[in-house]
Amino acid sequence: MTLTRTKPTLLVTGLTAALALTGCAGSAAQKQNEANGGGGGMIAQLTFPAEADATVGGLVNYNPNSPKPLTSNWLYEPLIVRNNLTCEETPWLATKSTWDGATKLTLDIRDGVKWSDGKPFTAKDVAFTFNLGKQYPAVDKAGVWNDTFGAPAKSVTAQGNQVVFEFTGNAAPKYDGIISTKILPEHYYSTVGDPSKYVDKTPVFTGPFKVGSYNGRRLVLERRADYWQADKIKVNKLVLEGNYDASQAALKLRAGQLDAYWGEVPNPEKTFVEADPKNNHFYYAPNGSTVLTGNDQKAPFNDPKFREAISYAMDKEGMSTKATYGIMKPASQTGLKLPSMDNLLPEKYAGKDTVIPFDVAKANELLDAAGYKKGADGKRTNPDGSPLAVNFSVQAGFIDYQAIADVVAQGMNAAGVDTKVTASAPDSVDGQKKSGEFQLMLEYLHGGCELAKNIGAKLSSKQFPKPAEILPNVGRFSDPAVDEAVTNLSQSTDEPNQKKYLGELVDTMMTQFPVTPLIYAPARILYRTDKAVGWPSEQDAYANPSDDRLLVLTHLTAPK
Repeated sequence: MTLTRTKPTLLVTGLTAALALTGCAGSAAQKQNEANGGGGGMIAQLTFPAEADATVGGLVNYNPNSPKPLTSNWLYEPLIVRNNLTCEETPWLATKSTWDGATKLTLDIRDGVKWSDGKPFTAKDVAFTFNLGKQYPAVDKAGVWNDTFGAPAKSVTAQGNQVVFEFTGNAAPKYDGIISTKILPEHYYSTVGDPSKYVDKTPVFTGPFKVGSYNGRRLVLERRADYWQADKIKVNKLVLEGNYDASQAALKLRAGQLDAYWGEVPNPEKTFVEADPKNNHFYYAPNGSTVLTGNDQKAPFNDPKFREAISYAMDKEGMSTKATYGIMKPASQTGLKLPSMDNLLPEKYAGKDTVIPFDVAKANELLDAAGYKKGADGKRTNPDGSPLAVNFSVQAGFIDYQAIADVVAQGMNAAGVDTKVTASAPDSVDGQKKSGEFQLMLEYLHGGCELAKNIGAKLSSKQFPKPAEILPNVGRFSDPAVDEAVTNLSQSTDEPNQKKYLGELVDTMMTQFPVTPLIYAPARILYRTDKAVGWPSEQDAYANPSDDRLLVLTHLTAPK
């Protein structure tokens, strides 16, 4: 399923204004900018952490299909960048996408783009890239040729300046994978054999930078003056160097030796921002939700009344404080990221607070009404009188999960539900997900725009985990009507129908409580503004700060 909104004029206007402001003639700031990076808002250099981990050991490989390319962001480019915070799209190598039903997708390919070796980029390169996945399934990351989240393709062909995907059935859920695929040059990659095994030392690409140097640990990328949207690229040089843990990254950021970092830094306000509030900033965007998942096929979690009752025993503000230093907000029970997805809410929930409040008295009231009686010891029993005890499985070493689990257990015990947290090795918890041998655990609900694959898969009985594979419906919730809504949602490409079927899933979340969203989970960026401004922020969430780095780069300019 694909839900999009027209990109607001405000974003374009804001960028234009920013670029105009950086060119104020005669200012001292401009003279400093000219000294640093050549004027016109140019930035001499930005330094980011290495994208390849230390195990690469100096191996030179720029192949985007490699498990560990030296850079994943700056050479090979996607077709469309979709901000999964808001579902807004920015055309990239493709200027337009059009569905004909859910079985045919047409992409209009941008004219005037050249590969880094000067050869023209065409629709044939796009078709070639996807057809490679048919011959070599390991590079079919979008699942175009298999039945993962939708029907496989019959054909992918270049027709003039368009690329046409013909599928054997509903393939709408494959959209995000298709548009994010990195496009390869046919004239180069057609000669390399299996692209999943090829070591690409002399890349040919469409991206904004070229390789300057690499010494085994420090990759220097230099701006391409002939890049197809070079007017938006104000960074002359990117340096990618170092693999940092949280404490190292905080030190490097504070010292100005890093300009941005995308990993977790505990308590970033204290460890980073307070050192220089003018230049040090962070943005932890809501990327999805941490959810409380019971085994919905075993008592007591097979009872929706029990699931609803304990949802009121969740101190989400306390979880946020302990796990994220109060940064991430309590999550909506709808399963949607709000307020960025407000426009997708069914009318009955529009304008209402859909975060389940922390109300132990309400939890007690609902548990009493559902037959979970309290004994003289203050502990509840099942409706048949048997003891009620819950074992909460959590991954040892997952500090944020353990903090959340402690708050969950406190709330449930306060409501009389005897709850014990058991920390186990992450592999052991994964085994419980596959086998279904658990009572309660924490999970992640992805908040992206392919909602049939995210909230839908979390509720679909076709997505139960298997002995050898973790699939999204770990709680094993099952409802034939919900399965039908997920199927309809996955097959729909027009927005009114999408909203209708999504509404059925939202209603299920709000009334049957298959899982309980607790707090939003972050997509992180920490950044400095002494060399560059225009980073995404809560006030201007034009990009997912973790995923959309190319888009971010087109917004950066030197400070005035």
